[in-house]
Amino acid sequence: MESLKGKNVLLIGATGGIGAHTARLLASSGANLFLTARNADKLNALASDCKLAEKYIAVADLTRIKEVNALHQRFFDVFDRIDILVNASGIGIIKTIDNLSEEELRRSLDTNLIGPFLILQSFLPDFKNQKKGLIIHIPGVLGKTPMAGAAAYSASKYGLVGMLQSIREEVKRTEIRFTNIFLGGVDTAFWDNIDLRVQREKMVQAEEAARAIWFLCQQPLSGVVSEMVLQPFNHQAI
Repeated sequence: MESLKGKNVLLIGATGGIGAHTARLLASSGANLFLTARNADKLNALASDCKLAEKYIAVADLTRIKEVNALHQRFFDVFDRIDILVNASGIGIIKTIDNLSEEELRRSLDTNLIGPFLILQSFLPDFKNQKKGLIIHIPGVLGKTPMAGAAAYSASKYGLVGMLQSIREEVKRTEIRFTNIFLGGVDTAFWDNIDLRVQREKMVQAEEAARAIWFLCQQPLSGVVSEMVLQPFNHQAI
């Protein structure tokens, strides 16, 4: 496994259930962290946990190009290169098509697809200049196998997977590596406002999902884990 010590890591969606645990694991492994999220209070609290100064965090709405460009500037104000980008941001709207509004569909696409597009458009040139680096996204298993009531979420995540596969082809003659982790049934706040009967006690714990991401950040330079699927035991048919 490749050491994280001294690696410059941008973690997007850092204050979510999975993101916050990932941040703490990366910080404890000696990575040079830069954290971004939308919620300032949560971000400041997490930075304190990770012993990060204010210059290593940025509050940003990554569906807005100006805020993405500002994030890029702030990151390279403190680091001279980017080694790893982890995008743990996203929203989940689980509703049947007859209950799904146009606004909810657009919000899903903006957050889960347009946001990652803007981030990659901003940071990928830096990876290309270096001709190496690691980019990790979390499409979730609904970006691989849909379920009833997940039209908006699956549309955004299938779009994300397709976009990443295409971009991977654009840089295949470099050492830029793309990894997708398909998480299914993780016990986070994702489920708090979803009207769906689920057994949260049987789900993957957020800490373990974060540990999987932490592990993927250390994959050997001689190869790449293109994708990983992590889900509860009762979801193994996916």
